[in-house]
Amino acid sequence: MKILIIHNSYQQPGGEDAVVAQEAELLGRNGHSVSMYRRSNDEIRGLSFLQRFSLINRIVSADDSKLAVRGLLREVKPDIVHVHNTFVMVSPSVYEACNDEGVPVVQTLHNYRLLCPASTLCRNGAPCEECLTHGLLRSVRYGCYRDSRPMSGAVALMLHTHRSRQTWNTRIDAYIAISSFVRDKFMQAGFPAGKISVKPNFVDPDPGERSHPGNYALFLGRLSPEKGLLTLLEAWERVPTEIPLLIAGDGPMRHRLEAEVIKKGLRSVCFTGPLKLNEKYDAIKKAAFLVIPSIWYEPFGLVVAEAFACGTPVLGAFVGAIPEMLSDQVTGLHFAAGDPDALAEKVTWAWAHLPEMAAMGKAARRIYEDRYTANTNYGLLMNIYASAIDTHARLKQNGPLQAAA
Repeated sequence: MKILIIHNSYQQPGGEDAVVAQEAELLGRNGHSVSMYRRSNDEIRGLSFLQRFSLINRIVSADDSKLAVRGLLREVKPDIVHVHNTFVMVSPSVYEACNDEGVPVVQTLHNYRLLCPASTLCRNGAPCEECLTHGLLRSVRYGCYRDSRPMSGAVALMLHTHRSRQTWNTRIDAYIAISSFVRDKFMQAGFPAGKISVKPNFVDPDPGERSHPGNYALFLGRLSPEKGLLTLLEAWERVPTEIPLLIAGDGPMRHRLEAEVIKKGLRSVCFTGPLKLNEKYDAIKKAAFLVIPSIWYEPFGLVVAEAFACGTPVLGAFVGAIPEMLSDQVTGLHFAAGDPDALAEKVTWAWAHLPEMAAMGKAARRIYEDRYTANTNYGLLMNIYASAIDTHARLKQNGPLQAAA
């Protein structure tokens, strides 16, 4: 099969970029011909003031991306196009190019961008669905995208324009939701339920199960507000014994968090900074358990799947997709999101019951083997591609009026 992958990477590389690269490698490894159209928001750094101002139009439609993709479609003649992210430089105009050339399109829903200009459905440290219930102008009122009303307005304009054009309903043949929670949110927003399949992210290569439990708690991820790190530190203030906590990663909150640790006198907490892949897995394997204190609707906890692959149990906030990944008292423990007392209670119990936590880690490894391996993921992806190709052929045969319905 010939596959064209379209992805717009962010200025700060993250898990989404890694997933795209991993999926492309998986397809190539299984004998498919994979081509890429990639843009990066790093391009914005080199733009003049006037060019930056013109980004408002670009967010809605970018002619250069549309023409470039059309050329690739005619050159490569792919069987399917798999779109991951179009924001900002690519734009949704590439869907039109695919439609003009008669090529089926699959779109992965990595986040909530098509519902929320900020992409997080989170505001002021808590989940927010006002754009779903009251309309996109709420994002402009609050300046949800980059704390800017004009920029939030530009993203809201893009979403409104393509909703009016029925882009999401008629130009995309299949959606991949990375969790059931994400699927349900998009269905709630009116996306066609029959087009949305659930395919989680995966961990590859297999890092292998740890040989013995570790001796510290670990947070691993981006140090940003929605990750609930202030809740984590507040919980550590309430833990009766000094339990070692490693905070691994980097992000906009790092300096504030380091200052909070000093201010609170949390001598058992230390920061490692960002870790390389082998260092990350080594840290997970040496941890007694991983802590996910998120306060937003996590679309999918890739770090949860990574912990499971290593045989490490997880303490996870009961929010977003975390509960569907993590079984309480089986592969880890749940706690109420944003509640430092609840988290402290679970941490204290876990530290006092390390043999039970180790058994949960072994159960977590079995879940990884069943759900989050490359082989399992490949089968799911091929089924979705086949469904998209079939849907596209049926809609093309029935004509544009039926497709729009």
